[in-house]
Amino acid sequence: MAAQGRVLVVTGASRGIGAAVARQAGAAGWHVAVHFAGQAVAADKVVADIRAAGGTAAAFQAEIADPAEVASLFAAVDRTLGPLGGLVNNAGIIGGRFPVLEPEAGALERVLAVNVAGTYHAMTEAARRMATSRGGAGGAIVNLSSIVSRTGGLPQETHYAASKGAVDSLTLGLARELAPEGIRVNAVRPGIIATDIHDVHGGAEFLAGFGPQIPAGRPGTPDEVASTVLWLLSDAAAYVTGALFDVGGGR
Repeated sequence: MAAQGRVLVVTGASRGIGAAVARQAGAAGWHVAVHFAGQAVAADKVVADIRAAGGTAAAFQAEIADPAEVASLFAAVDRTLGPLGGLVNNAGIIGGRFPVLEPEAGALERVLAVNVAGTYHAMTEAARRMATSRGGAGGAIVNLSSIVSRTGGLPQETHYAASKGAVDSLTLGLARELAPEGIRVNAVRPGIIATDIHDVHGGAEFLAGFGPQIPAGRPGTPDEVASTVLWLLSDAAAYVTGALFDVGGGR
């Protein structure tokens, strides 16, 4: 699947890994739909960066946990950029930190709504457009999971780890279901990556302290994760589906 001129939706693309994926995709020739929930200024900056580099992009707002808004998002992408060729499910939240003995009311439900239901709804909308049985040309879906799906997560974040375990299951199951439709489904599982999602842990201080515990000796960068995502979207990965790729520096 050549990227040139094909449309790619990247959810949660206003910052961090999503922004890195969007910029690399734009440079590779994808027409990029930069999804955001509330960071309009940051999303517009990502779009501006892609356009300045000669690419095509537009920003789209939606609450990823709301299936009606997800449907409206994809309809808007259809009108603005054209037929869909790929989806990167990056939008996600940690949902705070709390011990299981004293859970925060509604926190688990919110994490599952964004990280699991949001991923599922976006995959549904994308698959409807790309399925060959519905006149689509096939395509690729990459879900951003996490290595916490196999480690259980950091202390007081098992709710987040559980949501990423569900993303792994969605990836494996839908890879098999959608393969006959010409759609590949894979997941990338980052480890500790230097983004602001770790502000909940203490930000730069946490990253500096955790780095020596990683076999590679440091946190990863958003671009290092994005490079794996772009490979999975490309023709170079044409026979890869139902795979879970760890990008964690050896953790």
